[in-house]
Amino acid sequence: MNKQKNGFEQIRKIITRIRKPFASKQTKFAVNQDNSTKMKARILIFLTIAALSGCTNGSTTKNPARNHSHELLTDAGLSVTETTSGKVAGYIDDGIFTYKGIPYAKADRFMPPAPADSWDGIRSCRAYGPTCPQGKRTGWYSDEQAFSFSWDDGFADEDCLRLNIWTPGINDGRKRPVMVWLHGGGYSAGSGQELPSYDGHNLADKGDVVVVTLNHRLNVLGFLDLSAYGEKYAHSGNAGLLDIVAALDWVQTNIGSFGGDAGNVTIFGQSGGGGKVSTLLATPSAKGKFHKAIVQSGAMLKTMESRWSRRIGAAVVEELGITPGRIDELHAMPYEKLLAAGEKAIAKVWEEADKAGFASFIFGWAPTVDGSVLPRQPFSPDAPEQSKDVPMMIGTTIHEFSLSTYVPQLRTIDKSAAIEYLKTKYGEKTEEFLRLFEKTYPDYQPKDLIDTDFTFRPSAIEQAVLKARQGGAPVYTYMFAWESPVLDGILRSTHCMEIPFVFNNADIHASMTGGGKDALELAEKMSQAWINFARTGDPNTEDLPQWPVYNCSEGAAMIFNDDCEVRYNHDKELINFIRQFPTRGF
Repeated sequence: MNKQKNGFEQIRKIITRIRKPFASKQTKFAVNQDNSTKMKARILIFLTIAALSGCTNGSTTKNPARNHSHELLTDAGLSVTETTSGKVAGYIDDGIFTYKGIPYAKADRFMPPAPADSWDGIRSCRAYGPTCPQGKRTGWYSDEQAFSFSWDDGFADEDCLRLNIWTPGINDGRKRPVMVWLHGGGYSAGSGQELPSYDGHNLADKGDVVVVTLNHRLNVLGFLDLSAYGEKYAHSGNAGLLDIVAALDWVQTNIGSFGGDAGNVTIFGQSGGGGKVSTLLATPSAKGKFHKAIVQSGAMLKTMESRWSRRIGAAVVEELGITPGRIDELHAMPYEKLLAAGEKAIAKVWEEADKAGFASFIFGWAPTVDGSVLPRQPFSPDAPEQSKDVPMMIGTTIHEFSLSTYVPQLRTIDKSAAIEYLKTKYGEKTEEFLRLFEKTYPDYQPKDLIDTDFTFRPSAIEQAVLKARQGGAPVYTYMFAWESPVLDGILRSTHCMEIPFVFNNADIHASMTGGGKDALELAEKMSQAWINFARTGDPNTEDLPQWPVYNCSEGAAMIFNDDCEVRYNHDKELINFIRQFPTRGF
Protein backbone atom coordinates (compact mmCIF):
# COMPACT_ATOMS: atom_id res chain seq x y z
CA MET A 1 0.00 0.00 0.00
CA ASN A 2 2.84 2.41 0.81
CA LYS A 3 4.35 1.64 -2.58
CA GLN A 4 1.01 2.54 -4.22
CA LYS A 5 0.78 5.76 -2.23
CA ASN A 6 4.29 6.71 -3.29
CA GLY A 7 3.36 5.99 -6.90
CA PHE A 8 0.29 8.22 -6.75
CA GLU A 9 2.32 10.93 -5.04
CA GLN A 10 4.70 10.87 -8.02
CA ILE A 11 1.73 11.16 -10.39
CA ARG A 12 0.39 14.07 -8.31
CA LYS A 13 3.72 15.87 -8.63
CA ILE A 14 3.79 15.26 -12.38
CA ILE A 15 0.26 16.63 -12.70
CA THR A 16 1.31 19.71 -10.74
CA ARG A 17 4.20 20.26 -13.16
CA ILE A 18 1.91 19.74 -16.14
CA ARG A 19 -0.65 22.17 -14.74
CA LYS A 20 1.68 25.16 -14.58
CA PRO A 21 2.28 25.68 -18.32
CA PHE A 22 -1.47 25.59 -18.90
CA ALA A 23 -2.48 27.91 -16.08
CA SER A 24 -3.29 30.68 -18.55
CA LYS A 25 -5.44 28.50 -20.80
CA GLN A 26 -8.61 30.44 -21.47
CA THR A 27 -11.05 27.54 -21.86
CA LYS A 28 -12.72 26.00 -18.83
CA PHE A 29 -14.11 22.53 -18.41
CA ALA A 30 -17.69 21.75 -17.55
CA VAL A 31 -17.87 18.78 -15.19
CA ASN A 32 -20.64 17.41 -13.01
CA GLN A 33 -21.77 19.57 -10.17
CA ASP A 34 -20.86 17.32 -7.24
CA ASN A 35 -18.02 19.05 -5.39
CA SER A 36 -16.20 15.86 -4.40
CA THR A 37 -16.39 14.53 -7.93
CA LYS A 38 -15.14 17.86 -9.26
CA MET A 39 -12.15 17.73 -6.94
CA LYS A 40 -11.36 14.19 -8.02
CA ALA A 41 -11.80 15.10 -11.68
CA ARG A 42 -9.03 17.73 -11.54
CA ILE A 43 -6.44 15.10 -12.48
CA LEU A 44 -8.35 14.21 -15.62
CA ILE A 45 -9.05 17.85 -16.40
CA PHE A 46 -5.48 19.07 -16.18
CA LEU A 47 -4.19 16.16 -18.22
CA THR A 48 -6.92 16.78 -20.77
CA ILE A 49 -5.76 20.39 -21.04
CA ALA A 50 -2.26 19.07 -21.62
CA ALA A 51 -3.56 16.85 -24.37
CA LEU A 52 -5.58 19.69 -25.87
CA SER A 53 -2.36 21.58 -26.49
CA GLY A 54 -1.64 18.93 -29.09
CA CYS A 55 -4.22 20.45 -31.41
CA THR A 56 -4.40 24.14 -30.56
CA ASN A 57 -2.70 27.49 -30.71
CA GLY A 58 0.51 29.16 -31.75
CA SER A 59 4.18 29.55 -32.65
CA THR A 60 6.11 28.97 -35.88
CA THR A 61 7.52 25.97 -37.78
CA LYS A 62 7.29 24.38 -41.23
CA ASN A 63 5.45 21.34 -42.45
CA PRO A 64 7.84 18.68 -43.74
CA ALA A 65 8.00 19.05 -47.51
CA ARG A 66 6.69 16.25 -49.69
CA ASN A 67 9.49 14.36 -51.39
CA HIS A 68 8.63 14.92 -55.04
CA SER A 69 10.89 14.20 -57.95
CA HIS A 70 8.63 15.88 -60.51
CA GLU A 71 8.54 19.47 -61.66
CA LEU A 72 6.46 22.02 -59.78
CA LEU A 73 4.62 24.21 -62.30
CA THR A 74 4.34 27.80 -61.16
CA ASP A 75 3.71 29.64 -64.44
CA ALA A 76 0.82 32.02 -63.75
CA GLY A 77 -0.86 31.34 -67.07
CA LEU A 78 -1.31 27.66 -66.25
CA SER A 79 -3.29 28.12 -63.05
CA VAL A 80 -5.23 31.37 -63.45
CA THR A 81 -8.92 31.24 -62.63
CA GLU A 82 -11.61 33.78 -61.77
CA THR A 83 -13.21 34.63 -58.42
CA THR A 84 -15.76 37.31 -57.60
CA SER A 85 -12.95 39.50 -56.25
CA GLY A 86 -10.57 39.01 -59.17
CA LYS A 87 -8.24 36.53 -60.83
CA VAL A 88 -5.99 34.23 -58.78
CA ALA A 89 -2.92 32.19 -59.70
CA GLY A 90 -1.69 29.16 -57.79
CA TYR A 91 0.64 26.34 -58.74
CA ILE A 92 0.34 22.80 -60.08
CA ASP A 93 1.83 20.09 -57.90
CA ASP A 94 1.86 16.67 -59.59
CA GLY A 95 -1.36 17.48 -61.43
CA ILE A 96 -3.16 19.07 -58.49
CA PHE A 97 -3.96 22.78 -58.75
CA THR A 98 -3.15 24.43 -55.43
CA TYR A 99 -4.23 27.84 -54.16
CA LYS A 100 -3.42 29.25 -50.74
CA GLY A 101 -4.41 32.36 -48.84
CA ILE A 102 -7.38 33.40 -50.99
CA PRO A 103 -9.40 36.14 -49.22
CA TYR A 104 -13.00 34.97 -48.87
CA ALA A 105 -14.21 37.94 -46.79
CA LYS A 106 -13.05 40.87 -44.68
CA ALA A 107 -14.18 42.16 -41.30
CA ASP A 108 -13.59 44.95 -38.84
CA ARG A 109 -12.99 43.84 -35.26
CA PHE A 110 -16.19 42.42 -33.68
CA MET A 111 -18.22 43.11 -36.83
CA PRO A 112 -19.87 40.57 -39.16
CA PRO A 113 -17.83 39.64 -42.24
CA ALA A 114 -18.33 41.48 -45.53
CA PRO A 115 -17.29 40.50 -49.08
CA ALA A 116 -13.56 40.64 -49.72
CA ASP A 117 -12.16 43.66 -51.53
CA SER A 118 -11.65 43.33 -55.26
CA TRP A 119 -8.23 43.56 -56.89
CA ASP A 120 -6.88 44.33 -60.32
CA GLY A 121 -4.71 41.96 -62.31
CA ILE A 122 -3.79 38.50 -61.07
CA ARG A 123 -3.35 37.85 -57.35
CA SER A 124 -0.64 35.35 -56.41
CA CYS A 125 -2.18 32.75 -54.07
CA ARG A 126 0.71 30.34 -53.55
CA ALA A 127 1.46 30.72 -49.82
CA TYR A 128 -0.74 30.35 -46.75
CA GLY A 129 -2.30 33.58 -45.57
CA PRO A 130 -2.41 34.98 -42.04
CA THR A 131 -3.80 32.92 -39.18
CA CYS A 132 -6.01 34.35 -36.46
CA PRO A 133 -4.05 35.73 -33.46
CA GLN A 134 -4.17 33.35 -30.50
CA GLY A 135 -2.40 32.44 -27.29
CA LYS A 136 0.90 30.62 -27.06
CA ARG A 137 0.90 26.93 -28.00
CA THR A 138 2.13 25.22 -24.86
CA GLY A 139 2.68 21.99 -26.78
CA TRP A 140 5.94 23.43 -28.09
CA TYR A 141 7.40 22.89 -24.62
CA SER A 142 7.05 19.12 -25.02
CA ASP A 143 9.64 17.67 -27.37
CA GLU A 144 7.53 14.56 -27.98
CA GLN A 145 4.42 16.57 -28.86
CA ALA A 146 6.37 19.03 -31.01
CA PHE A 147 7.93 16.14 -32.92
CA SER A 148 4.78 14.10 -33.47
CA PHE A 149 2.33 16.91 -34.28
CA SER A 150 4.85 18.97 -36.31
CA TRP A 151 2.72 22.11 -36.23
CA ASP A 152 2.84 24.90 -38.78
CA ASP A 153 1.52 27.95 -36.93
CA GLY A 154 2.23 30.43 -39.70
CA PHE A 155 2.00 34.16 -38.99
CA ALA A 156 -0.82 35.92 -37.18
CA ASP A 157 -2.85 38.91 -38.30
CA GLU A 158 -6.42 39.99 -37.64
CA ASP A 159 -6.96 40.16 -41.40
CA CYS A 160 -7.13 36.36 -41.45
CA LEU A 161 -10.21 35.41 -43.47
CA ARG A 162 -8.41 33.20 -45.97
CA LEU A 163 -8.98 29.80 -47.54
CA ASN A 164 -6.91 27.20 -49.37
CA ILE A 165 -7.94 24.94 -52.25
CA TRP A 166 -6.62 21.73 -53.80
CA THR A 167 -8.34 20.56 -56.99
CA PRO A 168 -7.60 18.18 -59.89
CA GLY A 169 -8.83 20.70 -62.45
CA ILE A 170 -9.98 24.26 -63.09
CA ASN A 171 -12.21 25.87 -65.70
CA ASP A 172 -13.10 22.44 -67.04
CA GLY A 173 -16.85 22.39 -66.48
CA ARG A 174 -16.53 19.44 -64.11
CA LYS A 175 -18.63 19.20 -60.96
CA ARG A 176 -16.50 17.47 -58.35
CA PRO A 177 -17.60 16.91 -54.75
CA VAL A 178 -16.32 19.66 -52.43
CA MET A 179 -14.91 18.86 -48.97
CA VAL A 180 -14.60 21.85 -46.63
CA TRP A 181 -12.39 21.16 -43.60
CA LEU A 182 -12.92 23.00 -40.30
CA HIS A 183 -9.85 22.92 -38.06
CA GLY A 184 -9.61 21.94 -34.40
CA GLY A 185 -8.47 23.96 -31.41
CA GLY A 186 -11.92 24.64 -30.00
CA TYR A 187 -12.96 28.15 -30.93
CA SER A 188 -9.81 29.56 -29.38
CA ALA A 189 -6.94 28.35 -31.53
CA GLY A 190 -5.70 26.54 -34.61
CA SER A 191 -5.75 27.23 -38.35
CA GLY A 192 -6.40 25.60 -41.69
CA GLN A 193 -2.72 24.77 -42.06
CA GLU A 194 -1.57 23.82 -38.56
CA LEU A 195 -0.96 20.10 -39.14
CA PRO A 196 0.77 18.34 -42.05
CA SER A 197 -2.36 16.18 -42.12
CA TYR A 198 -4.45 19.10 -43.38
CA ASP A 199 -2.70 19.23 -46.76
CA GLY A 200 -5.44 18.49 -49.29
CA HIS A 201 -3.26 17.26 -52.17
CA ASN A 202 -3.54 13.52 -51.63
CA LEU A 203 -7.27 13.57 -50.90
CA ALA A 204 -8.04 15.68 -53.98
CA ASP A 205 -5.85 13.45 -56.14
CA LYS A 206 -7.22 10.15 -54.83
CA GLY A 207 -10.90 11.06 -54.91
CA ASP A 208 -11.17 13.56 -57.75
CA VAL A 209 -12.61 15.99 -55.20
CA VAL A 210 -12.01 19.65 -54.32
CA VAL A 211 -10.59 20.17 -50.81
CA VAL A 212 -10.95 23.49 -48.98
CA THR A 213 -9.41 24.51 -45.65
CA LEU A 214 -9.88 27.90 -44.01
CA ASN A 215 -9.04 30.35 -41.24
CA HIS A 216 -11.63 32.31 -39.30
CA ARG A 217 -11.70 34.59 -36.26
CA LEU A 218 -11.14 32.85 -32.93
CA ASN A 219 -11.17 33.55 -29.19
CA VAL A 220 -11.80 37.16 -28.14
CA LEU A 221 -11.83 38.30 -31.78
CA GLY A 222 -14.48 35.85 -32.89
CA PHE A 223 -16.67 35.25 -29.86
CA LEU A 224 -16.63 38.26 -27.49
CA ASP A 225 -20.30 39.00 -26.89
CA LEU A 226 -20.76 42.78 -26.67
CA SER A 227 -24.41 42.68 -27.72
CA ALA A 228 -25.46 44.35 -24.47
CA TYR A 229 -23.70 47.54 -25.68
CA GLY A 230 -25.88 48.32 -28.66
CA GLU A 231 -27.18 47.07 -31.98
CA LYS A 232 -23.80 47.68 -33.60
CA TYR A 233 -22.44 44.70 -31.65
CA ALA A 234 -25.53 42.49 -31.99
CA HIS A 235 -23.61 39.66 -33.65
CA SER A 236 -20.16 40.04 -32.06
CA GLY A 237 -20.65 36.91 -29.96
CA ASN A 238 -20.99 34.85 -33.14
CA ALA A 239 -18.59 36.70 -35.44
CA GLY A 240 -16.34 33.65 -35.87
CA LEU A 241 -19.32 31.47 -36.75
CA LEU A 242 -20.47 34.03 -39.31
CA ASP A 243 -16.96 33.90 -40.82
CA ILE A 244 -17.41 30.19 -41.53
CA VAL A 245 -20.81 30.87 -43.08
CA ALA A 246 -19.14 33.56 -45.25
CA ALA A 247 -16.58 30.98 -46.38
CA LEU A 248 -19.42 28.62 -47.35
CA ASP A 249 -21.03 31.53 -49.24
CA TRP A 250 -17.75 32.04 -51.09
CA VAL A 251 -17.65 28.35 -51.98
CA GLN A 252 -21.20 28.51 -53.32
CA THR A 253 -20.32 31.44 -55.56
CA ASN A 254 -16.79 30.57 -56.66
CA ILE A 255 -16.06 26.86 -56.41
CA GLY A 256 -17.23 26.21 -59.96
CA SER A 257 -14.11 28.00 -61.23
CA PHE A 258 -12.07 25.42 -59.32
CA GLY A 259 -13.85 22.41 -60.78
CA GLY A 260 -16.19 21.93 -57.81
CA ASP A 261 -19.91 21.32 -57.47
CA ALA A 262 -21.61 23.94 -55.27
CA GLY A 263 -24.55 21.55 -55.02
CA ASN A 264 -22.47 18.82 -53.36
CA VAL A 265 -20.52 20.27 -50.42
CA THR A 266 -19.45 18.26 -47.38
CA ILE A 267 -18.29 19.98 -44.20
CA PHE A 268 -16.01 17.94 -41.97
CA GLY A 269 -13.95 18.78 -38.92
CA GLN A 270 -12.20 17.33 -35.88
CA SER A 271 -12.35 18.29 -32.20
CA GLY A 272 -13.38 21.97 -32.19
CA GLY A 273 -13.90 21.53 -35.93
CA GLY A 274 -16.43 18.81 -35.15
CA GLY A 275 -18.11 21.28 -32.82
CA LYS A 276 -18.25 23.78 -35.67
CA VAL A 277 -19.87 21.19 -37.93
CA SER A 278 -22.40 20.40 -35.18
CA THR A 279 -23.22 24.09 -34.76
CA LEU A 280 -23.54 24.81 -38.49
CA LEU A 281 -26.20 22.10 -38.68
CA ALA A 282 -28.35 24.39 -36.48
CA THR A 283 -27.31 27.75 -38.00
CA PRO A 284 -30.08 29.10 -40.27
CA SER A 285 -27.75 31.19 -42.44
CA ALA A 286 -25.76 28.03 -43.27
CA LYS A 287 -28.77 26.07 -44.48
CA GLY A 288 -28.43 24.85 -48.06
CA LYS A 289 -24.74 25.78 -48.26
CA PHE A 290 -23.57 22.26 -47.46
CA HIS A 291 -25.17 18.89 -48.05
CA LYS A 292 -23.30 16.35 -45.91
CA ALA A 293 -21.54 16.58 -42.53
CA ILE A 294 -18.81 14.64 -40.72
CA VAL A 295 -18.12 15.15 -37.00
CA GLN A 296 -14.76 13.78 -35.83
CA SER A 297 -14.16 13.76 -32.06
CA GLY A 298 -16.28 16.85 -31.51
CA ALA A 299 -19.99 16.09 -31.19
CA MET A 300 -21.27 19.36 -29.77
CA LEU A 301 -24.73 19.06 -28.24
CA LYS A 302 -24.75 22.34 -26.31
CA THR A 303 -22.85 25.60 -26.59
CA MET A 304 -22.90 28.96 -24.80
CA GLU A 305 -26.05 30.87 -23.88
CA SER A 306 -26.29 34.64 -24.21
CA ARG A 307 -26.79 35.19 -20.47
CA TRP A 308 -23.28 33.84 -19.90
CA SER A 309 -21.58 35.11 -23.06
CA ARG A 310 -22.93 38.60 -22.31
CA ARG A 311 -21.66 38.29 -18.75
CA ILE A 312 -18.19 37.48 -20.10
CA GLY A 313 -18.40 40.53 -22.36
CA ALA A 314 -19.31 42.72 -19.41
CA ALA A 315 -16.48 41.22 -17.33
CA VAL A 316 -13.99 42.02 -20.11
CA VAL A 317 -15.17 45.63 -20.22
CA GLU A 318 -14.90 45.84 -16.42
CA GLU A 319 -11.42 44.32 -16.45
CA LEU A 320 -10.24 46.90 -18.98
CA GLY A 321 -11.80 49.78 -17.05
CA ILE A 322 -13.91 50.96 -19.99
CA THR A 323 -17.32 52.57 -19.45
CA PRO A 324 -20.21 51.60 -21.77
CA GLY A 325 -20.01 54.98 -23.46
CA ARG A 326 -16.40 54.27 -24.48
CA ILE A 327 -17.04 50.75 -25.77
CA ASP A 328 -15.67 51.58 -29.23
CA GLU A 329 -12.21 51.91 -27.67
CA LEU A 330 -12.05 48.11 -27.82
CA HIS A 331 -11.51 48.37 -31.58
CA ALA A 332 -8.04 49.83 -31.02
CA MET A 333 -7.15 47.83 -27.91
CA PRO A 334 -3.89 45.86 -28.34
CA TYR A 335 -4.79 42.23 -28.97
CA GLU A 336 -2.63 40.82 -26.16
CA LYS A 337 -4.30 43.11 -23.63
CA LEU A 338 -7.75 42.20 -24.92
CA LEU A 339 -7.04 38.46 -24.80
CA ALA A 340 -5.62 38.66 -21.27
CA ALA A 341 -8.76 40.46 -20.10
CA GLY A 342 -10.86 37.81 -21.83
CA GLU A 343 -9.07 34.96 -20.08
CA LYS A 344 -9.62 36.57 -16.69
CA ALA A 345 -13.26 37.22 -17.51
CA ILE A 346 -13.92 33.61 -18.51
CA ALA A 347 -12.32 32.30 -15.32
CA LYS A 348 -14.51 34.61 -13.25
CA VAL A 349 -17.78 33.95 -15.05
CA TRP A 350 -17.17 30.20 -15.27
CA GLU A 351 -17.27 30.05 -11.48
CA GLU A 352 -20.63 31.86 -11.52
CA ALA A 353 -22.04 29.55 -14.21
CA ASP A 354 -20.73 26.48 -12.43
CA LYS A 355 -22.51 27.46 -9.23
CA ALA A 356 -25.68 28.09 -11.24
CA GLY A 357 -25.48 24.58 -12.71
CA PHE A 358 -24.87 25.61 -16.31
CA ALA A 359 -22.77 23.18 -18.38
CA SER A 360 -21.90 23.26 -22.07
CA PHE A 361 -19.46 21.47 -24.35
CA ILE A 362 -17.23 24.56 -24.34
CA PHE A 363 -17.44 27.39 -21.84
CA GLY A 364 -16.01 30.72 -22.94
CA TRP A 365 -15.02 31.34 -26.53
CA ALA A 366 -17.72 29.54 -28.47
CA PRO A 367 -20.87 30.35 -30.45
CA THR A 368 -23.75 31.55 -28.31
CA VAL A 369 -27.47 30.92 -28.58
CA ASP A 370 -28.54 34.49 -29.31
CA GLY A 371 -31.96 33.94 -30.86
CA SER A 372 -30.74 35.24 -34.20
CA VAL A 373 -27.52 33.83 -35.69
CA LEU A 374 -27.97 30.73 -33.55
CA PRO A 375 -31.59 30.43 -32.41
CA ARG A 376 -31.23 27.12 -30.54
CA GLN A 377 -28.75 24.66 -29.06
CA PRO A 378 -27.10 22.53 -31.78
CA PHE A 379 -28.37 19.12 -30.59
CA SER A 380 -30.38 19.77 -27.45
CA PRO A 381 -33.02 18.67 -26.81
CA ASP A 382 -33.16 17.14 -30.30
CA ALA A 383 -31.49 17.20 -33.71
CA PRO A 384 -32.10 20.44 -35.64
CA GLU A 385 -34.97 20.22 -38.10
CA GLN A 386 -33.21 22.42 -40.66
CA SER A 387 -30.59 19.72 -41.34
CA LYS A 388 -32.89 16.71 -41.21
CA ASP A 389 -31.98 15.81 -44.80
CA VAL A 390 -28.20 16.14 -44.30
CA PRO A 391 -26.43 12.74 -44.01
CA MET A 392 -23.92 12.54 -41.17
CA MET A 393 -20.88 10.57 -40.04
CA ILE A 394 -19.93 10.76 -36.36
CA GLY A 395 -17.00 9.15 -34.55
CA THR A 396 -14.13 9.28 -32.08
CA THR A 397 -10.78 7.67 -31.37
CA ILE A 398 -10.66 5.00 -28.70
CA HIS A 399 -8.17 6.88 -26.52
CA GLU A 400 -8.57 10.58 -27.39
CA PHE A 401 -6.76 12.29 -24.47
CA SER A 402 -4.79 9.19 -23.51
CA LEU A 403 -3.31 9.99 -20.11
CA SER A 404 -0.39 7.61 -20.45
CA THR A 405 0.79 9.62 -23.46
CA TYR A 406 1.50 12.53 -21.14
CA VAL A 407 2.32 10.77 -17.86
CA PRO A 408 5.09 8.19 -18.43
CA GLN A 409 4.44 6.43 -15.09
CA LEU A 410 1.00 5.38 -16.34
CA ARG A 411 2.40 3.49 -19.34
CA THR A 412 3.47 0.53 -17.22
CA ILE A 413 0.85 0.78 -14.48
CA ASP A 414 -0.35 -2.57 -13.11
CA LYS A 415 -3.98 -3.52 -12.64
CA SER A 416 -4.12 -2.98 -8.89
CA ALA A 417 -2.65 0.51 -9.18
CA ALA A 418 -4.98 1.34 -12.07
CA ILE A 419 -7.96 0.30 -9.97
CA GLU A 420 -6.83 2.54 -7.11
CA TYR A 421 -6.59 5.36 -9.62
CA LEU A 422 -10.12 4.64 -10.91
CA LYS A 423 -11.54 4.86 -7.40
CA THR A 424 -10.84 8.60 -7.43
CA LYS A 425 -13.65 8.92 -9.98
CA TYR A 426 -15.93 5.91 -9.55
CA GLY A 427 -15.63 5.39 -5.80
CA GLU A 428 -17.73 2.49 -4.56
CA LYS A 429 -18.87 1.76 -8.13
CA THR A 430 -15.34 0.99 -9.34
CA GLU A 431 -15.98 -2.78 -9.35
CA GLU A 432 -19.05 -2.26 -11.54
CA PHE A 433 -17.00 -0.17 -13.94
CA LEU A 434 -14.32 -2.87 -14.05
CA ARG A 435 -16.86 -5.59 -14.78
CA LEU A 436 -18.38 -3.66 -17.67
CA PHE A 437 -14.98 -2.62 -19.02
CA GLU A 438 -13.73 -6.20 -19.06
CA LYS A 439 -16.92 -7.30 -20.80
CA THR A 440 -16.47 -4.62 -23.46
CA TYR A 441 -12.69 -4.94 -23.91
CA PRO A 442 -11.71 -8.44 -22.70
CA ASP A 443 -8.15 -8.22 -24.07
CA TYR A 444 -7.33 -4.94 -22.34
CA GLN A 445 -4.06 -3.78 -20.78
CA PRO A 446 -4.15 -2.12 -17.33
CA LYS A 447 -3.36 1.29 -18.83
CA ASP A 448 -6.49 0.96 -21.00
CA LEU A 449 -8.55 1.43 -17.85
CA ILE A 450 -7.20 4.96 -17.68
CA ASP A 451 -6.59 5.78 -21.36
CA THR A 452 -9.92 4.75 -22.90
CA ASP A 453 -12.00 7.77 -23.85
CA PHE A 454 -15.21 8.53 -21.98
CA THR A 455 -15.36 12.25 -22.72
CA PHE A 456 -16.10 12.34 -26.46
CA ARG A 457 -17.67 8.92 -26.99
CA PRO A 458 -20.87 9.50 -24.93
CA SER A 459 -21.61 12.75 -26.79
CA ALA A 460 -20.93 11.11 -30.16
CA ILE A 461 -23.38 8.31 -29.41
CA GLU A 462 -25.97 10.77 -28.12
CA GLN A 463 -25.65 12.89 -31.25
CA ALA A 464 -26.04 9.80 -33.44
CA VAL A 465 -29.12 8.71 -31.48
CA LEU A 466 -30.72 12.14 -31.86
CA LYS A 467 -29.98 12.16 -35.58
CA ALA A 468 -31.33 8.62 -36.06
CA ARG A 469 -34.52 9.38 -34.11
CA GLN A 470 -35.20 12.28 -36.45
CA GLY A 471 -35.98 9.83 -39.23
CA GLY A 472 -34.33 11.88 -41.97
CA ALA A 473 -31.03 11.35 -43.75
CA PRO A 474 -28.85 8.47 -42.53
CA VAL A 475 -26.12 8.66 -39.92
CA TYR A 476 -23.04 6.41 -39.73
CA THR A 477 -20.79 6.01 -36.69
CA TYR A 478 -17.21 4.86 -36.23
CA MET A 479 -14.46 4.36 -33.69
CA PHE A 480 -10.81 4.75 -34.67
CA ALA A 481 -8.79 2.18 -32.69
CA TRP A 482 -5.47 1.99 -34.59
CA GLU A 483 -2.47 2.68 -32.35
CA SER A 484 0.57 4.53 -33.65
CA PRO A 485 4.01 2.91 -33.29
CA VAL A 486 5.69 6.34 -33.09
CA LEU A 487 7.84 7.07 -30.01
CA ASP A 488 7.59 3.48 -28.77
CA GLY A 489 3.81 3.59 -29.07
CA ILE A 490 3.16 6.31 -26.49
CA LEU A 491 0.71 8.20 -28.75
CA ARG A 492 -1.68 5.26 -28.91
CA SER A 493 -4.92 6.29 -30.68
CA THR A 494 -4.74 9.82 -29.36
CA HIS A 495 -6.79 12.91 -30.20
CA CYS A 496 -6.08 13.92 -33.85
CA MET A 497 -4.67 10.50 -34.76
CA GLU A 498 -7.33 9.73 -37.37
CA ILE A 499 -6.75 12.95 -39.35
CA PRO A 500 -3.75 11.74 -41.42
CA PHE A 501 -5.80 8.70 -42.42
CA VAL A 502 -8.86 10.71 -43.44
CA PHE A 503 -6.70 12.94 -45.67
CA ASN A 504 -4.67 9.97 -46.97
CA ASN A 505 -1.61 11.67 -45.49
CA ALA A 506 -0.13 8.87 -43.41
CA ASP A 507 3.05 9.36 -45.45
CA ILE A 508 3.53 13.11 -45.09
CA HIS A 509 2.57 13.02 -41.41
CA ALA A 510 4.82 10.08 -40.61
CA SER A 511 5.88 11.73 -37.34
CA MET A 512 2.33 10.92 -36.18
CA THR A 513 1.67 7.62 -37.98
CA GLY A 514 5.14 6.17 -38.58
CA GLY A 515 4.39 6.02 -42.31
CA GLY A 516 4.56 2.22 -42.35
CA LYS A 517 2.72 -0.28 -44.53
CA ASP A 518 -0.15 -0.77 -42.07
CA ALA A 519 -0.69 2.97 -41.75
CA LEU A 520 -0.68 3.52 -45.50
CA GLU A 521 -3.15 0.69 -46.08
CA LEU A 522 -5.56 1.97 -43.44
CA ALA A 523 -5.27 5.51 -44.84
CA GLU A 524 -6.29 4.19 -48.26
CA LYS A 525 -9.40 2.58 -46.76
CA MET A 526 -10.45 5.49 -44.55
CA SER A 527 -9.87 8.23 -47.08
CA GLN A 528 -11.92 6.28 -49.63
CA ALA A 529 -14.78 6.01 -47.14
CA TRP A 530 -14.69 9.78 -46.57
CA ILE A 531 -14.54 10.40 -50.32
CA ASN A 532 -17.47 8.07 -51.00
CA PHE A 533 -19.52 9.74 -48.30
CA ALA A 534 -18.75 13.17 -49.79
CA ARG A 535 -19.76 11.92 -53.21
CA THR A 536 -22.94 9.99 -52.36
CA GLY A 537 -23.75 10.24 -48.63
CA ASP A 538 -22.77 6.58 -48.18
CA PRO A 539 -19.26 5.74 -46.86
CA ASN A 540 -19.26 2.10 -47.97
CA THR A 541 -16.28 0.90 -50.02
CA GLU A 542 -15.25 -2.46 -51.42
CA ASP A 543 -12.21 -2.50 -49.11
CA LEU A 544 -14.25 -2.33 -45.89
CA PRO A 545 -16.89 -4.61 -44.37
CA GLN A 546 -20.46 -3.54 -45.09
CA TRP A 547 -21.03 -0.40 -42.99
CA PRO A 548 -24.68 -0.26 -41.88
CA VAL A 549 -26.65 2.88 -41.19
CA TYR A 550 -26.78 3.60 -37.46
CA ASN A 551 -30.04 2.94 -35.65
CA CYS A 552 -30.82 3.10 -31.95
CA SER A 553 -31.49 -0.60 -31.50
CA GLU A 554 -28.41 -2.05 -33.23
CA GLY A 555 -25.88 0.76 -32.73
CA ALA A 556 -23.61 -0.22 -35.63
CA ALA A 557 -20.11 1.29 -35.58
CA MET A 558 -17.21 0.76 -37.96
CA ILE A 559 -14.06 0.01 -35.97
CA PHE A 560 -11.02 1.27 -37.90
CA ASN A 561 -7.89 -0.78 -37.18
CA ASP A 562 -5.49 -3.04 -39.06
CA ASP A 563 -8.48 -5.36 -39.39
CA CYS A 564 -11.60 -3.21 -39.74
CA GLU A 565 -14.88 -4.60 -38.45
CA VAL A 566 -18.42 -3.54 -37.60
CA ARG A 567 -19.56 -3.91 -34.01
CA TYR A 568 -23.06 -3.50 -32.66
CA ASN A 569 -23.65 -1.66 -29.37
CA HIS A 570 -20.29 -3.02 -28.28
CA ASP A 571 -19.87 -0.49 -25.47
CA LYS A 572 -23.51 0.43 -24.77
CA GLU A 573 -23.63 -0.85 -21.19
CA LEU A 574 -20.28 0.72 -20.37
CA ILE A 575 -21.26 4.12 -21.79
CA ASN A 576 -24.59 4.04 -19.97
CA PHE A 577 -22.65 3.47 -16.75
CA ILE A 578 -20.25 6.31 -17.58
CA ARG A 579 -23.15 8.74 -17.96
CA GLN A 580 -23.43 8.72 -14.18
CA PHE A 581 -20.00 10.38 -14.03
CA PRO A 582 -20.04 13.07 -16.75
CA THR A 583 -16.86 14.91 -17.61
CA ARG A 584 -18.03 17.19 -20.36
CA GLY A 585 -16.46 19.61 -22.70
CA PHE A 586 -13.32 21.61 -23.28
